[in-house]
Amino acid sequence: MVHTERVTVTLPSNLLDGIDRFEQNRSRFIAQAVERELEHRRREELLRSVRAPHPGGDDLTSLGTSDWLPDLVEDAAELVDLEGGTPVRWVCGDGWKEGAS
Repeated sequence: MVHTERVTVTLPSNLLDGIDRFEQNRSRFIAQAVERELEHRRREELLRSVRAPHPGGDDLTSLGTSDWLPDLVEDAAELVDLEGGTPVRWVCGDGWKEGAS
């Protein structure tokens, strides 16, 4: 269950009229709009970061995957028991189901 908090937001009447035309639950509508805007801003921030990376990141980008991938694969073999667990598969419209495909 998502923790919610009550807030007071002042909006122009014409915006409220527009919301009411499409949605009975104003809170849900506003929450969805805010989520979309936050996602948009996160993407914009990521794009800015890619266009102008942090100066300290240049050292990391000069490393190729061949420099660290062998260690990662070696470490993963020690951390993951490939024989354990339960096989699962994704069924579109139904979600995760037990058993191999």
